[in-house]
Amino acid sequence: MDMFASTTALAAAIRAGETTAQAALEAHLAQIEQHNHALNAVCVLNADAARMQAAAADAALARGELWGALHGVPFTLKDGHATAGVRTTMGFAPLDHVPTYDSTVTARLKAAGGILMGKTNVHELLGDPLQSDNPIFGRTNNPWDTQRAPGGSSGGAAAAVAAGLTPFDVGSDLAGSIRIPAHFCGVYGLKPTEHRVSQAGFFPDPHQPPRNLRIMTCIGPLARSIEDVALVHALIAGPDQRDTEVPPVPLDRAPEQALAELRVAYAPTFGGLPVAADIRSALDDLAQRLEQAGALVATPPLPAIDGERIGALIGMLIGALQPQERPATLAEYLEALDVRDQAIRAWEQIFSAWDVLLCPAALTTAIHHCAPGAPLTVDGQAVDYWLGNAHSALFNYTGHPALVLPWAHDSAGLPIGVQLVAQRWGEARLLSAAKAIAALGGGFRRPAGF
Repeated sequence: MDMFASTTALAAAIRAGETTAQAALEAHLAQIEQHNHALNAVCVLNADAARMQAAAADAALARGELWGALHGVPFTLKDGHATAGVRTTMGFAPLDHVPTYDSTVTARLKAAGGILMGKTNVHELLGDPLQSDNPIFGRTNNPWDTQRAPGGSSGGAAAAVAAGLTPFDVGSDLAGSIRIPAHFCGVYGLKPTEHRVSQAGFFPDPHQPPRNLRIMTCIGPLARSIEDVALVHALIAGPDQRDTEVPPVPLDRAPEQALAELRVAYAPTFGGLPVAADIRSALDDLAQRLEQAGALVATPPLPAIDGERIGALIGMLIGALQPQERPATLAEYLEALDVRDQAIRAWEQIFSAWDVLLCPAALTTAIHHCAPGAPLTVDGQAVDYWLGNAHSALFNYTGHPALVLPWAHDSAGLPIGVQLVAQRWGEARLLSAAKAIAALGGGFRRPAGF
């Protein structure tokens, strides 16, 4: 079995009888057994229950029953989703427990016929966008270079997808935590529009405190193809009765995008942030290819970016989980939301004129393992660690959908992803544009040794 076949292809093969759910599961469990010791990407296995479910899936198909688009497909989930009967930790001992219920995302993937075979590792309390390390399971390594980080906090998810341990995973993204791991590991990652996917059962706390993370954080898929990202996103998106903040916005299906009709705003960086030369070169190369294909590409003036405002709002949200010396007052929080509204309106004006924005996902490729907060090195220049996700966190702040597409590799052989951003609620346009752009080159490559 091809361990790097797409989710879409694997699901079709199971439906057609070319393979079985049990064979697909055993192949992935064997891949985990062979490679996970080097990566530490999968932190919790659900093998026995998954085997029972795979056998039931095969028996159902033999009777002519089709459970859904993922019938018999094994998958993993970031260790931040509630999974009934399966250990859930968020990498933090006080939250280590076995839930009695599924998150909305977990339930929807199971209802589509998917088979949960395990959970993937995270940074403690999902608190680092560049690395995934916690005191329960330890650190996760990048399959392209195990001395480097896979990104965070969905680092285990991206590493597992890149190494063929799972066909897809579903991560979360408060400040780049889907897109930076996708960029570091060379896979596709989608952060949907804020409130597109239900947060019910995400970041479960057995003590059941009031929900704190109500804005900026999003749930979305990591996979090895645009088609897989679109498939999984369509399955998990939309309102439910458990998360009252998810509106019934239709999940449209956009027509095929002709490159000659595509309007691309190109931003080599934001706010004077440094970007590694290899990343800048890859972005320039893509912009040139788009122009040669007939797309309109330009670098229009963009709204001013106030990094301090973005950081302050993120700090208020994280502070609700890890209390600061002085929590933000209600007046301060409301003021921050008002300023954020102004930024959202300004960026919506940009997307009324442009189909997508092309920009970096991060200022460097996968970093070496280091102490969180240690300075990053970008082409010999020391840069604040917490600016490593600045290109991504901006679109958590504004709530726009953003996707990382693997495009090239740097001089060290590490993946370079490019970030595409579209109008709020414009995932259909974003995915259609990404599919057209992916046809120009780039795409997922299998890491050596896997």
